[in-house]
Amino acid sequence: MLFRAGAPTGPAGEHEKDDEMASTRTIRGWFAADAVLVATFVVLLAARVLSGGGGAAPEGVPSVAGPLAPSSTAGATAPSTKPISFRLPSGNIACIMARSGVTCTIASITYAEPVVAGCAGETGHVLVLNKRGFEFDCVNGPGPAVAGDDVAVLEYGSAATIGRYTCTSATDGVTCTSKDGVGFQLARAAWRELP
Repeated sequence: MLFRAGAPTGPAGEHEKDDEMASTRTIRGWFAADAVLVATFVVLLAARVLSGGGGAAPEGVPSVAGPLAPSSTAGATAPSTKPISFRLPSGNIACIMARSGVTCTIASITYAEPVVAGCAGETGHVLVLNKRGFEFDCVNGPGPAVAGDDVAVLEYGSAATIGRYTCTSATDGVTCTSKDGVGFQLARAAWRELP
């Protein structure tokens, strides 16, 4: 009797089931990789468009260059209805604000990564605040990088408001809240859910 390497040695069809399972895992892996690439592209594109990178912004999209302009209220920007992106002066924390919510990223953390159910990737680097509340998002792939100089700066002691959401920049991190007081404080060393 002749045995070939890789030939099924168990009951007929067992090898075919293994091949099918491996193929399914490979396809799922490609879909996950594609989803990460698309999500990264969308975030980078939004940051570029909203920060005014690459020339004039399309009509209806604000072009933000340099520090956010303060309003008549010391240290605060005028409430806006258009999405904006900003970074803290260190560049470690960056946020995108829209009427639908706030998403902040942090490049470098020293706190323990929080547990996110069903996440096999990194956690602790992307925070989302919206009408459902506050949550960490799962990052399948490399975490966010330090925000570049092309992203507008929200100076320490300043705040930005869009719709129901306000983010305040401070030397000890960023605080983002909804009008209901739900939100988070985020810094390199710690995070805290509010209220």
